[in-house]
Amino acid sequence: MQQTPPTPLLRDRIDPRRWADVVRVPASSPLRTAVARAVITRALRSLPLRVQMGDQVLGRGGPLLRVHDPEAFTARLAADGLIGFGESYQAGEWDAPDLPGALTVMAEQLTTLVPPSLQRLRRLWERRQPSGANGEAASRENIRAHYDLSNELFRLFLDDSLSYSSAVFGQLPARWEQLEQAQHAKIDRLLDLAGVGPGSRVLEIGTGWGELCIRAARRGATVLSLTLSTEQLELARDRVRAAGCADAVEIRLQDYRRLDPVRDGRFDAVVSVEMVEAVGVEFWPVYFRTLDAMLAPDGRVALQAITMPHDRLLATRRTYTWIHKYIFPGGMLPSNEAVDEVTRTRTSLRVRSSEGFGAHYAETLRLWRERFTAHAERVAELGFDEAFRRMWTLYLAYSEAGFRSGYLDVRQILLTREDRA
Repeated sequence: MQQTPPTPLLRDRIDPRRWADVVRVPASSPLRTAVARAVITRALRSLPLRVQMGDQVLGRGGPLLRVHDPEAFTARLAADGLIGFGESYQAGEWDAPDLPGALTVMAEQLTTLVPPSLQRLRRLWERRQPSGANGEAASRENIRAHYDLSNELFRLFLDDSLSYSSAVFGQLPARWEQLEQAQHAKIDRLLDLAGVGPGSRVLEIGTGWGELCIRAARRGATVLSLTLSTEQLELARDRVRAAGCADAVEIRLQDYRRLDPVRDGRFDAVVSVEMVEAVGVEFWPVYFRTLDAMLAPDGRVALQAITMPHDRLLATRRTYTWIHKYIFPGGMLPSNEAVDEVTRTRTSLRVRSSEGFGAHYAETLRLWRERFTAHAERVAELGFDEAFRRMWTLYLAYSEAGFRSGYLDVRQILLTREDRA
């Protein structure tokens, strides 16, 4: 089979000051490299993929994955596991014509790719989350690292509602023209779940770009919304003013841990869309106690949250991943069991309903990814180089694969007081 042009040369064009670990191919001990090569070869042979590794073709058929530089690819996985896998893609050392398709196959086989004997040894070499990754100062930096990249960047691939979370479509597969309406459907379902109507006092933790504030205000509610992103703050305020809702909405640059029920009052509804994932495992009790403290006695909490299987949460809750390093520092997805346990043991809140719609997130991510790649030239004009563009393409495809495989889900969760069943 004829090789594609030598894309590994991409790493030679990348700014080493910005992307030091992408440019540098790590050294590894001969033993570790040999073990990695054996594990990688064994795993790839068993997968329903076609993996072209130099002159060798592995796999049982399926989506194509081309490894242009097998030595660098193996060295990165040997030294840094899945972090190395992602950096290898950023460096142009491997590609896949159907990237989400290839990653979906891997996600479906995630727990069996590595032999159990080696999985038990993982703690000896895998990176661990840094301590203090979700304190107040660190949380501000974590949010800014992602959400303050550029409002114009997000405008390129989001719909006009600027909603950066899963939509709920009327039917699947989805089309781009349906996305804004589907985002409104998602918001309206969450507001209905929280019982938001005329006269409601609403607390939103995680403003985004303000669309939920606007839709809640148009129902006759008043809203206090918190964000840690300065870029989102200014644009959300502008959008709220343009919508004629400024008298009903207050947006603050404030950490949720600084809320005070005496100063701020209590709220009929507390809503939060895909925010708990940024809180960090050690602060889940603080987050849910804050929701509890700020909720009026007969109020309702409505959350939208990305979840993962509980056994995988237990196995990976301290692991430092490519997503942490490059996309969402400090992040951790909860499981259904984790949400239930932390609310039951640390608060007076109880889970009353939880509805999943992961297939809708897969479609949302597909539409974003297609839009992002279609605007590659404009992304470059905004100052984002090819390593960044490949990083974000991988992030969107990787996330899409998680939902397509069923490894990830997204849920709208209703919480009420224990005595308000």
